[in-house]
Amino acid sequence: MGVFEYVWAGVLVVFSSAPVAVIMGVPIPITIVMVLAGFLTGIIVGATPGLSGPFAMAVSLPILISVFGVDSNALLPVMGFLIGIMKGSTVGGSVPAILFNTPGTPDALLTTFDGYPMTRKGHSGKALRVAHFSSASGDTFSDLVLFTTAPFLALLVESHLGFTEKAALIILSLSFIAAVVGSSVFKGLLAALLGLFLASIAHGEDPYPRMTLGIKGLGEGIPLISAILGVLILGEVFKAMEDMRRERRETSKIKPVSSSGDNRLHWADIRRIIPYIGLSAGIGTFIGALPGIGSTLAATMGYSVSREISKTPEKFGTGIPEGVAATEAANSAVSGANLIPVLSLGIPGNVAAVFLILATESISGFNPGPPVFNFNELEVNPELVMCFGIFTTMVLANLFNWTIGGLFMRATSVMVRIPKSYLLPCVLLVTLTSIYVQDTNMNSVYAAVAFGFVGYAMRKLNISVLPFVIAFILANNLETALRQAFSASGGDPYFFFKSPLALIFFGLIGAIIYYFGFRKRSHEKSPSWRANGSQEE
Repeated sequence: MGVFEYVWAGVLVVFSSAPVAVIMGVPIPITIVMVLAGFLTGIIVGATPGLSGPFAMAVSLPILISVFGVDSNALLPVMGFLIGIMKGSTVGGSVPAILFNTPGTPDALLTTFDGYPMTRKGHSGKALRVAHFSSASGDTFSDLVLFTTAPFLALLVESHLGFTEKAALIILSLSFIAAVVGSSVFKGLLAALLGLFLASIAHGEDPYPRMTLGIKGLGEGIPLISAILGVLILGEVFKAMEDMRRERRETSKIKPVSSSGDNRLHWADIRRIIPYIGLSAGIGTFIGALPGIGSTLAATMGYSVSREISKTPEKFGTGIPEGVAATEAANSAVSGANLIPVLSLGIPGNVAAVFLILATESISGFNPGPPVFNFNELEVNPELVMCFGIFTTMVLANLFNWTIGGLFMRATSVMVRIPKSYLLPCVLLVTLTSIYVQDTNMNSVYAAVAFGFVGYAMRKLNISVLPFVIAFILANNLETALRQAFSASGGDPYFFFKSPLALIFFGLIGAIIYYFGFRKRSHEKSPSWRANGSQEE
């Protein structure tokens, strides 16, 4: 099969999935319905302060697996729903940022700089339309880059990297994430090492369980879903509950949003913001392809660079469409580009990609990595067909975004009225229920609560949880690569030093740790850093 045959097969596998209904004689495939449902759910979650796309993906994954099962037929409906959430939550996060100066997601913080001033001027409708157009444009651009880049990157890795180099590449990725994310390189490395250590309990190719301390419950290892949802979701809930109790502040009443003047988006407005959308989409795509950086930095850089190139930089922050466009195009461009390392290398680069990896590990039929893009002309590669099916679900999510995303986004402004005191207990209950639904074992719930306190402690110590989570997921891949490299070298303990490319990777590790460690130390010494006291997670 050639490239176009694989692309067409991927499209057909989406549109030929089991129908859920027949409308006027036309069957409606379940995969398309799940993409739409996930996209609309993501907008609602993004428009709700305190929630985020990764949270919705974390809660949904166990429920989806319990409903659809783990055979290959479940892959596209489950992945379609998760991809829909990932894209929809980015769009929805701009709603409370623009209308109420309350960002629904962290990367929407910079949207408040110009979005809320536009609302105060009576141009809330135009601000929302600019945000939607910019977000959909940036997302579409990054998806096109993903479709054209991921296969070539995967083929390059597969043809030039052996077992030793792949093991060094995983270590390089973990080191990069640990160095970039959070306030301290040392804390990031510590979190990654803790994730590797806990993931190695009772696992591996040894004939006996490791490091179980004789505890029977650890004989099968720590449940992956329990550990990740505990650290990511429950840890955040526990921390938010403590903050809410300590602050004891009452929820202020939300003032009604009034509009005045022309709030439509005209062609003249589009021509005015197109250069900023193009620039920010490029920045967001580049940052999204790098593991561990995330959409918050993309939004910051997109906004800052757009202000620098503007002829009137002093107007940024006063309520202009260019500021909204720059931020939304940058953070939305990350959602497609962050799948480049996932599909081509099998390495999750951010929290949203973590749950896409978990879905592929739980469901048979698709293993992300270089072997996926094996264009075998003699026999069909089913994983490559599934990959193009995933690409098709992303195109469908973009189509839903362009057609109905704007209308649904503007209708979700009511979500900001939910008090946090009601929201957090619901989040806790839904998370624990989703864990129990998948495993029907209380030990998994207990493990999730225990890791919730681990996540809480890490947040109190200002340690980023992302290196821990990604290290926990990649621990098995790293051990497998190390064992294969050791075996292929004939048992040579110095096999890393026999590979020039592996040595280059380790040199990059040292340079990354030194550069980011030095930069963060200099920031900590600067007065502005001490005054703001904020670091990007």
